[in-house]
Amino acid sequence: MPTTDAIRQQLATVKYPGFSRDIISFGLVKDIVIAGGEVTVHLAITAADAKIPAQIKAEAEAAIRTLPDVTKTTVRVDIHAPQQATPMGAALPQTSIPGVKHVIAIASGKGGVGKSTVAANIACALSAAGASVGLCDCDLYGPSVGLMFGVTERPFADEDNRIIPVERHGLKLMSMGFLLDDAAPAILRGPMVTKYTQQFLRQVNWDGLDYLILDLPPGTGDIQLTIVQTVALAGAVIVTTPQEVALIDARKAATMFEKVNVPVLGIVENMSHFLCPSDGKRYDIFGSGGGQREADRLKVPLLGQVPIDIATREAGDKGAPIVIAEPTCAVSKSFANIAAKLRTAVPV
Repeated sequence: MPTTDAIRQQLATVKYPGFSRDIISFGLVKDIVIAGGEVTVHLAITAADAKIPAQIKAEAEAAIRTLPDVTKTTVRVDIHAPQQATPMGAALPQTSIPGVKHVIAIASGKGGVGKSTVAANIACALSAAGASVGLCDCDLYGPSVGLMFGVTERPFADEDNRIIPVERHGLKLMSMGFLLDDAAPAILRGPMVTKYTQQFLRQVNWDGLDYLILDLPPGTGDIQLTIVQTVALAGAVIVTTPQEVALIDARKAATMFEKVNVPVLGIVENMSHFLCPSDGKRYDIFGSGGGQREADRLKVPLLGQVPIDIATREAGDKGAPIVIAEPTCAVSKSFANIAAKLRTAVPV
């Protein structure tokens, strides 16, 4: 007779479509019943696309049937519809995060494209334009918001056990970096990652925000899946550099949002070019035109092309994003234009 462990091992070979992780690690398997050679598996899946549960069901049944002594396989799937994102320009219903009008995710397919710098400066630019803004650093393994905003204190909880976010430069901030020492790593497995992500979104007092900006980790893993399945996102911004190796991964990030019906608000091409301080000559270090081509392919706006700039790096390292440190420079004006386009796309 087949064993529960053997069946779970087989189900662990079934990947969630579009992700590298399997349905066991995502917690989709709720029950396994064995009666002689008959195996019944109960799955619970949150998906807007009916093809996803159908594909998982077929692959799960095929995987179980390869086991010896299995005479009958039944996979039952409970399908739950994800919370719908607010349509751009429509009246805002009750949000899934109390006190927040719009939640915008800043994402990238790969690391090293300056996504956190973009997220921080977009948040600052929205705030400078008069919006009430929060920034949640959802990269639990590599948090950077603390450094970029010069935050050293730890948040505390109020009498209702809600975490009070740290405030800096007019923004409400939350990051795993606020809870760890500088050299301490966040050693977390899947369930704990989900727990911390949900705490940052739902146990932090984000009351009174027009926009909550989510600085997602690179890729399409646990944290991203948790957020897109549980938070009503107004949309996502994809950050890339012009080079093809970055654009390949940007497409994967865009596809993930497309699968769960989250609109991609546009592309930000970061490190677009370098302007030599001595002669003003432009150098396309990472190539040119990649962001525009990708935006055209996705049929979304190219929100902006942000040059690579020494002052931008220095400002982030010193704890004041460039929009705060040098609000009239070319890079800050680029972020101001991006923020203006986002406010048009997602008005408060």
